[in-house]
Amino acid sequence: MTMAAIRTDVSISADIGPERYESDRAGYLLVAFFAVPFFLFNILPVLFGIYISFTRWSIVGKPKWVGLENFTHAFSDQWVGAAFRNVFLYGLIIVPCVTVLGLLFALFVNSRYPLAGLARTLFFAPTVVSATVIGLVWVWMLDTQYGVVNYYLSFLGFNDIPWLTSTRFSLIGVSIASIWWDLGLAFVLFLAALQDIPGEIIDAARADGANRIQRFRHVVLPYLRNVISMVVTLQLIATLRIFSQVYVMTNGGPANSSASPIHYIYNLAIVRNLFGYASAVSLLLFALILAITVVQRFILKERG
Repeated sequence: MTMAAIRTDVSISADIGPERYESDRAGYLLVAFFAVPFFLFNILPVLFGIYISFTRWSIVGKPKWVGLENFTHAFSDQWVGAAFRNVFLYGLIIVPCVTVLGLLFALFVNSRYPLAGLARTLFFAPTVVSATVIGLVWVWMLDTQYGVVNYYLSFLGFNDIPWLTSTRFSLIGVSIASIWWDLGLAFVLFLAALQDIPGEIIDAARADGANRIQRFRHVVLPYLRNVISMVVTLQLIATLRIFSQVYVMTNGGPANSSASPIHYIYNLAIVRNLFGYASAVSLLLFALILAITVVQRFILKERG
């Protein structure tokens, strides 16, 4: 390379250097508007929560380091076991119901039956309502003596079912409200996936003599595999984190029969000021969510 070419390269680098520096600085500044609040209000509290989970702290005074004592106590705490058992039962009820009903409602709307447009709005409407409102509405609907649900069930011979005041039915009552609230998101995801299936494939299956059930099993379901996996994963996480419905409808009762881990964590931290112990239970819940999500995704992937 000649000396003239070297001087030209140096001059070009000198010319674009400041401009590139200004461009990089502007990029970092724009990213900082998101990164700094995210770190301060998301990452930093998580790190602080991990730290105080190994301490005994009631927000007053300095945290006292206790090592694994909180975790050891959590494994022997009967109320922790009851809360995690309840959330497991919530998952067995809510996740399959939301997945199946969301798919059925999406199939109905996608088939363009009469009133499908109105049904689209009705199916999605509960999703935009806050969980507090949902809880209050269902407290009225599931009232033992004056509730709408019991009124209509009385025509079938079921009288005064204590949906929210019995240890036998309280968990089911909260699950019904949760299914109604969570159904909209699953419905929208399934409907979007159904509308993305090429019509030529459905027409080809119909021309080959496949009936409605065969088309659904061999054509529609394979296209929905990824969406089903996503819906189940999101619903599992949402169910494991259930709180608002429990707090509004039953406050964990009666006799802790409807309490969830988040509700128990709330009582530990806010009511009893046991922030260190509450953080330890929170980490156990996080580990459970992570493990179930990974296993569920692996199982669905293998079956697919």
